[in-house]
Amino acid sequence: MILASFTVLEAAGGLLSHSIALLAEAAHMLADCGSLVLAVLAIRVSRRPARPDRTYGHRRYQPLAAYTNGLLLIGITVGVVIEATRRLVSVPEVDGGLMLGVAFAGGLANLGAFIVLSGGNSLNERGARLHVLSDLLGSVAAMIGAALILYFHWYPADPLLSLAVSALIFRTGWQLTRDSAQVLLEGTPRGFDAAAVERELAGLPNVKSIHHIHAWSLTGESPIVTLHADCDDGADRKVVLENVTGTLRRRFGVEHVTVQIEDGECLDVAAIGDCHEPRSAQSP
Repeated sequence: MILASFTVLEAAGGLLSHSIALLAEAAHMLADCGSLVLAVLAIRVSRRPARPDRTYGHRRYQPLAAYTNGLLLIGITVGVVIEATRRLVSVPEVDGGLMLGVAFAGGLANLGAFIVLSGGNSLNERGARLHVLSDLLGSVAAMIGAALILYFHWYPADPLLSLAVSALIFRTGWQLTRDSAQVLLEGTPRGFDAAAVERELAGLPNVKSIHHIHAWSLTGESPIVTLHADCDDGADRKVVLENVTGTLRRRFGVEHVTVQIEDGECLDVAAIGDCHEPRSAQSP
């Protein structure tokens, strides 16, 4: 409600003062309101239990919401750049005093919202926080522009600062879109080193080799891993499994892992699921 109220205030202030910076800020805050609602809905939906047609549950709604938020940031930024460029060609006179007052009030609202959202680590929470941070930067830019207009009567400061902030916002929007797309496409989570995992696990007792390592994440936080482990003939497969899953948990922070235990005779066909005596297990 606070952000929605200040969205109306900044839109009215931008129209009355002829400030593109305030209008851009109002557009960003409008997107924030939508993105925060989307983020809250995604978090609530993600808490629903798994069901037969969605065995992983509904946590994927979080990166989907983050992806949508990233696209919104990019789209709004493009619109602001177009309008700011137009105003550089024909610079209107701006009411610096009104612009400064409205920008300061909006900055306080955004600062409060940013503090409330601090601490979340999921892509969805990061997306909502980036939206609010972009608005906070916009408010600061509007205040700087208003000060330049009030003291130096330099009206191009309004669209120029809007362009500068738009570049920063575009960068954060692109990063959010890229990271959430990586999760949605089941890419390897950031910081997960498959080669290091293979070296570490291949050095465990009774393990000949590790291969077919696949890693992904549901929300961009904890990785999920599947792999095949070729063990020595006669080795206690339960012990090998415990060593593999324990090492992944302690050394790489992997809590959910599925391990296919193999011997030399079953090595090749197990990779495509045709082993006559499949020996697989999932960590608890």
